Amino acid sequence: MITKEYTITSPQGLHARPATALIRLVKNFISVISIQKGEKITRLNSMINLLSMTIKGGETITIIIEGEDEINAAEALGLFFAEQLKEL
Repeated sequence: MITKEYTITSPQGLHARPATALIRLVKNFISVISIQKGEKITRLNSMINLLSMTIKGGETITIIIEGEDEINAAEALGLFFAEQLKEL
């Protein structure tokens, strides 16, 4: 299992456009990938699950990856958070 923390640097937070891209990315991996904000944890397998987290700019989230391709998934998610959610 791999866990990584990310701070959302985009002032808009994790809104619909990057959330859609994140869900599409996650679907490329066999591993079970979840997101945690505070005490709330949900799987990254649906847009509703992700948007219900209401992740705002400046907040820190944890990504939890467990499965066969967890190393590749962690690398891809690291790039996603660095490139897709940077400040505008």
